[in-house]
Amino acid sequence: MGEATLLPDRGTEILIPVCAVIGIAFAFVQWMLVAKVRLSNGKDSPGGRSGFTEALIEEEEEGLSDHSVVRKCAEIQSAISEGATSFLFTEYQYVGIFMVAFAILIFVFLGSVEGFSTKSQPCTYDNTRMCKPALATAAFSTLSFLLGAFTSVVSGFLGMKIATFANARTTLEARKGVGKAFIVAFRSGAVMGFLLAANGLLVLYIAINLFKLYYGSDWEGLFEAITGYGLGGSSMALFGRVGGGIYTKAADVGADLVGKVERNIPEDDPRNPAVIADNVGDNVGDIAGMGSDLFGSYAESSCAALVVASISSFGITHDLTAMLYPLLVSSVGILVCLLTTLFATDFFEVKAVEEIEPALKKQLIISTVLMTFGIAIVSWISLPSTFTIFNFGVQKEVKSWELFLCVAVGLWAGLIIGFVTEYYTSNAYSPVQDVADSCRTGAATNVIFGLALGYKSVIIPILAIAVSIFVSFSFAAMYGIAVAALGMLSTIATGLAIDAYGPISDNAGGIAEMAGMSHSIRERTDALDAAGNTTAAIGKGFAIGSAALVSLALFGAFVSRADISTVDVLTPKVFIGLLVGAMLPYWFSAMTMKSVGSAALKMVEKCFNKGDDSSRCLVMLTPLIVGIFFGVETLSGVLAGALVSGVQIAISASNTGGAWDNAKKYIEAGASDHARALGPKGSAAHKAAVIGDTVGDPLKDTSGPSLNILIKLMAVESLVFAPFFAAHGGLLFKIF
Repeated sequence: MGEATLLPDRGTEILIPVCAVIGIAFAFVQWMLVAKVRLSNGKDSPGGRSGFTEALIEEEEEGLSDHSVVRKCAEIQSAISEGATSFLFTEYQYVGIFMVAFAILIFVFLGSVEGFSTKSQPCTYDNTRMCKPALATAAFSTLSFLLGAFTSVVSGFLGMKIATFANARTTLEARKGVGKAFIVAFRSGAVMGFLLAANGLLVLYIAINLFKLYYGSDWEGLFEAITGYGLGGSSMALFGRVGGGIYTKAADVGADLVGKVERNIPEDDPRNPAVIADNVGDNVGDIAGMGSDLFGSYAESSCAALVVASISSFGITHDLTAMLYPLLVSSVGILVCLLTTLFATDFFEVKAVEEIEPALKKQLIISTVLMTFGIAIVSWISLPSTFTIFNFGVQKEVKSWELFLCVAVGLWAGLIIGFVTEYYTSNAYSPVQDVADSCRTGAATNVIFGLALGYKSVIIPILAIAVSIFVSFSFAAMYGIAVAALGMLSTIATGLAIDAYGPISDNAGGIAEMAGMSHSIRERTDALDAAGNTTAAIGKGFAIGSAALVSLALFGAFVSRADISTVDVLTPKVFIGLLVGAMLPYWFSAMTMKSVGSAALKMVEKCFNKGDDSSRCLVMLTPLIVGIFFGVETLSGVLAGALVSGVQIAISASNTGGAWDNAKKYIEAGASDHARALGPKGSAAHKAAVIGDTVGDPLKDTSGPSLNILIKLMAVESLVFAPFFAAHGGLLFKIF
C-alpha cells in the first residue's frame, strides 16, 4: 500500500453513493414543488400516473380565471408532451437496433485480440504480472457500453418529461408575476440537472463495484473495460443531439412554410401542426439532446481519468480512495450545486424582469467559487501528499496540491468560456448590437457581421482551453487534463439547470401566445425566454470547452493504450491523418445543415423526418476504418486534426447563430432608442435580421452542438478499440 489518505476507503465507499442519492432526492423535491401548481381535479397526486397530461386549471387569482384560456394551455401542453414522447420513442427504436449491432461489434473486435482465448495474459503495462484475458475485457466493455447508452437515454428522456411537464405551469405562473414563473422554470431545469449528474455518478460507481467482483486486483483490466461506459453515453448523445437538432430546426423553418405558404394561417396558430412540432423540437433537441451530450462528456472524462490512474501509483498500490478521486470530485459537485440552486429559488427572489439574467449568471459564479473550496477539501482528504502518474511510458511524480490546481484551472476556464460566450451572444453588449445595426443596410451586411463575430468569439475560449491544457499537463500529464475536464463539468447540475431553463421558458412563451393570453403575460414569458437564450449559449460554450479537454484526455489514454511512444507530425502516416481529421468536422457540418434544409421542405407535408443517418455513420465508422486499414499512428493524426478544427468551428457556429437570433430579438423588443430606430416588426431592418436568424438556426442548434460529440465520440471509440487496432490494425501498410 502507498501513503495512507485522510479519507479511509470505507468513507469513500459511503460518500459517493450517499451524494448521488442526495442529488436524486433533491431532484424529486424540486419536482414535487413544480407539481404544486394546482390542478383542476383534486384526484391527481403530484406523482400520479397522469402527471404529465392533466388539465392545468388554476383557482381564480387576481381575476385571471379565464378557464377557456387555461384549458387551451393544458391542451397545447398535452400535444407537445405527446409529440416529444412519440419522437423519442421512434428515435429509440433506431437507437436500440444500433446499440445491439455496435455491442456485438465491440465484443467481436476486442475478443479477437487474443483469438477469443480464456487464458490469463501478461498485463499490458507490467509484463511481470498476469491480467484477465482479452475476452473478459471484450465482455465487460460491451456490458459497460450498454450501461452507458441506457443511462444516457434515460437521462435525456426524463429531462424531456420534466420540461414538457413544466412548460404550461410556467405560463400559468407568469399570471402572478415574472418571479413566480422564473422559479417554476428554474426548478424544472434543476430536476434535470440533478437527476443526470446523480444518475451518471451512481451507475458508474455501481458498475465499477460489480466489475471488481470479477477483476479483483486486476485494476488495469477493470478500468479499461469501464471505458465502454463513456462510449455508450456519447453514441446515444449523437442520436439525441443530431437527430433532435435536425428535427427542431426543420420544424422551426417548416412552421413558417406551413403557416405562411401552404395554409395561410397565423405563424403561432395551434392548428398549424408544425408549430407544435417546433415546440416539441425544443424539448428533444435542447433538453434530451443536451442532457445526453453533457452526460457523455461527464462519463468520458471520468473514464479517461480512471484509465490513466489505474496504471499510475493509485492503481499499482490499490489505493481505492485516490483511485476514485474523479468520482469524489463529482460527488462534492452535487452538494455544491444543491447549495447554489437554493440561492436562485429560496435565498433571493427574482422580482423584476431585469433581475432574471443576473440571477442566472450568479448561479455560475457562486457554483464556481464554492466548488473551488470543494475541490481543495477533496484533494486534501483523498490524495496522498505525493504520488506518481503514468506519462507515456514513465511515471511522473505529482504532489496533491498540483492536482488540485489541475481541477481548478478547468473549473475556472469553464467560467471564462461561459462569460465570453455571453458577451458575444447577449443583446446587452456591443457585439450583438453591432450585428443588429448592420441590418439597416440589408441581410448581406447582417450575414457578414454575424460571421465575423463568430470567428472573433473563438479567440478567448481557445486561449482559455490552451492555458488549462498547458497548466494541467505540466503538473500531472494526461491525468491532469482528464481531471481539468472533470473540473469544468463538476458543476454540471447547475450548468444543466441553467441550460434546461431556456427551452422551458421558450415553450412557456409559445403556449401563452397560442392560448391567446394577454399581452402582459406574453411580455413576461418573452423576458424569461430572452434570458434563456443567452444561458443556452453559455451552456453550449461549456459543452464545447469540456469536449475539447475530454477529447484530449481520451486521446492521451488512446496513445498510451495503443503503445505509441510519440505522435510525430512529420511522418506521412500521421500528417495525412491530421489533414483528413481536420476535414471531418466540415463534412459533418455540411451533412447536418443539408439535412435541416431537406427536412424543412418535407415538414410541409409531414411532421417527422429522420434525415441524419449518413452523418451518424460518418462519425461511428471513421475511427474503425482508419484504425483497421491505416493503423494507430494515422488514427492518432485523425483524432488530433478533428479535435483542433472541430472546436473552432463549433464555437464560431454556436456564437454566430446565437448572435443573429438575439439581434433579431433586440430589434423586436425595442428596449432602447437604437433598437426602436431599427424596428418595429416588419421593418426592412427587421426582415434582414429574420434572414440572419434563419441562417443561424441550423448553425447554433444542429451543426455547432453536434461537433463536440463528433470529437469526443471518435476519441472514446478509438480508446475502446485500441487493443484491437494495436494488435491487428494498419492492414494497408502491412500489405504494401
